[in-house]
Amino acid sequence: MTRDQMPLFDDDRSGSPLAERMRPLTLDEFVGQEHILGPGKLLHSAIGRGELFSMVLWGPAGTGKTSLAHLMARSVSCRFVPFSAVTSGIKEIKGVMDEAEAEWRTAQRRSLLFVDEIHRFNKAQQDAFLPFIERGHIILIGATTENPSFEVNAALLSRVKVLVLTPLTEEHVRIILERTLIAPRGLGPLHLSVDPSAMKLITAFANGDARVALNALELAAGMGRGPDGGGMLSPTLVRTVLQRKSLIYDKAGEEHFNLISALHKSLRNSDPQAALYWLVRMIESGEDPMYVARRMMRFAAEDVGLADPRALRMTLDAKDAFHFLGQPEGNLALAEAAIYLASCPKSNSIYEAYAEVRRDLDESISDPVPLQIRNAPTRLMKDLGYGDGYKYAHDEASRIADLQCLPDRLKDKLYWKPVRIGFEKTVAERFDEWERLKRRVMERERNEGEE
Repeated sequence: MTRDQMPLFDDDRSGSPLAERMRPLTLDEFVGQEHILGPGKLLHSAIGRGELFSMVLWGPAGTGKTSLAHLMARSVSCRFVPFSAVTSGIKEIKGVMDEAEAEWRTAQRRSLLFVDEIHRFNKAQQDAFLPFIERGHIILIGATTENPSFEVNAALLSRVKVLVLTPLTEEHVRIILERTLIAPRGLGPLHLSVDPSAMKLITAFANGDARVALNALELAAGMGRGPDGGGMLSPTLVRTVLQRKSLIYDKAGEEHFNLISALHKSLRNSDPQAALYWLVRMIESGEDPMYVARRMMRFAAEDVGLADPRALRMTLDAKDAFHFLGQPEGNLALAEAAIYLASCPKSNSIYEAYAEVRRDLDESISDPVPLQIRNAPTRLMKDLGYGDGYKYAHDEASRIADLQCLPDRLKDKLYWKPVRIGFEKTVAERFDEWERLKRRVMERERNEGEE
């Protein structure tokens, strides 16, 4: 039997892991992703007509990307070529492309290439697909857990359709597990029963990943079945198998930025419940607690500011407490800081003021320091007028002098515009009073000059 005469897939998977054996064989068996696979939806219609297009399937692990590729390969009369970006280099890509070109020339048959972990290919490797996609000789189906906007180069991205796969719900996972328990190619021959509470534990543990759920069920089945078949999978048995839930998290990928964004925005919106949730989720997923502490310090300065100056001190204390206590006790100090930050009045006036000064610096010349506020440590500098007109504030009864400290071009510029909330309201009132005192000093000196 030649390679082209071999069946597309070997359906005798008796020796394969349970997750592999339970891959859906038809579209009706596929669970989840109704937004693209429901009746009348884009991919459902394309598979039904056998008219596929190049695409990138983007979604978390265990959501059906590989299974979809297998189903699509079954729906069209194409040569199916699966390979992994983890183990394939530019040499392998060129070889596959040459075979695809030959297949088209000799049999006018397109090749369906399924590239798992396509984000692991570099730009040159991804570019190798472009001419073949444009000529229509291949259908490229890439799978990735990373955001294609960052990991797939623009030239390739413009030639494919990105389809987003979402995590499975607990109901989706439950359906998959229940089918597996009765399927002949699954655990049906074992005649197992599962306590509803145990089923709930597995579906929650899976965190939207069907592969994780099936692996857990397979391990529990191995421990719980009787010598002659049958057996009950109890909550106690399942807890022993699961040990600890593995949270989806990639400290270098998009989920890292999604979660820190969620924490920051929950704090900004004064939502302590959400802030605590996202903080704990990051730490329990393996994030560096010092990264979380640094981000909360940034928040204290950027989003709380003078509305509550104690916020920055609180985050610094939390960082020090974590260093002193370590985990897990130190996590509580970070949680305390998060709840405090969420409760604070919010002001970004310092952030806005700093940004406005930077804009002025970027868009204009660097003005010289006014002579009256320059030091004059040498005779030459004094002769050049350094320090002329300087007034010592402590010599004034009000402790404020009529002294221009900004360059002439900017003398009336207002960078800091206080938000009158929390302690910043008190700070603003102080400045209001100083402005009134300054106007009095100016008026008095003007009157004295007229006399």
